[in-house]
Amino acid sequence: MKISLPMQFKVARVPEPVTEYRFDTNGRRWRFDYAWPEKSLALEVDGGGFVNGRHSRGTGIEKDAEKYNAALIQGWRVLRVTPKHVNNGMALAWVQEMLKCR
Repeated sequence: MKISLPMQFKVARVPEPVTEYRFDTNGRRWRFDYAWPEKSLALEVDGGGFVNGRHSRGTGIEKDAEKYNAALIQGWRVLRVTPKHVNNGMALAWVQEMLKCR
């Protein structure tokens, strides 16, 4: 049974993230799937990797690189995961570990 990431956070008592958080200070419309702004931590779930989705095509890869590099320059730590990482609990474990380190 697949448990949604928000439900995983709730069950594990992970602080509730802001969803669709607009992070860019330079006017771009970039958003993170999940963010903990007070920790400068974001989580991005990259779907469609095995079905020629946006994140696996040339222009999508380039746009993602621009977004993640801008986030890094602005002090963000970004975890990138796939749906498999969400379903097997790895995404949750990585978020928990990152929230402990600051």
